[in-house]
Amino acid sequence: MKHTLSVLVEDEAGVLSRIAGLFARRGFNIESLAVGPAEKQGISRITMIVHGDNRTIEQLTKQLYKLINILKVQDITNIPSVERELVLIKIRASQADRSYILDIANIFRAKVVDIAHEYLILELTGDPGKMVAIEQLLEEYNIVEIARTGKISLIRSSNVNTELLKKTLNKQTFIS
Repeated sequence: MKHTLSVLVEDEAGVLSRIAGLFARRGFNIESLAVGPAEKQGISRITMIVHGDNRTIEQLTKQLYKLINILKVQDITNIPSVERELVLIKIRASQADRSYILDIANIFRAKVVDIAHEYLILELTGDPGKMVAIEQLLEEYNIVEIARTGKISLIRSSNVNTELLKKTLNKQTFIS
């Protein structure tokens, strides 16, 4: 199972290297990694996506706390949260295909951030599922390059689980 870990660290040289080393020594791959400043100066938030069962993730969490400069580790996989990614997609866009590509971009609320005679670069933010969906639709138009940030996430203060709401609303729609 994929787990989302949110780790607050002191902004010191080598912290990320020690975390990556811990995961490598234990044979774990970090599928997604995003690092940036947190709400307080001198503190960074690291969001990681890793595979493992609950017991394994609990052990990794304990090991992370043993590293210096680690302030807080949370497995937020099952906690209502807001998740986002940013992706840039460079597409070969002939004049004939350009309007179709722009229609897809419009539906997904993607922005055109660069345009040339034969290429477009789209910028899109959203949940990881949105990224996969637009990528699948644009595959037939010759994607040249993709750059993704990796997932970032914050716990919802409202505790509203939007995934559960979506499932509930879908069931009600089919019942009606």
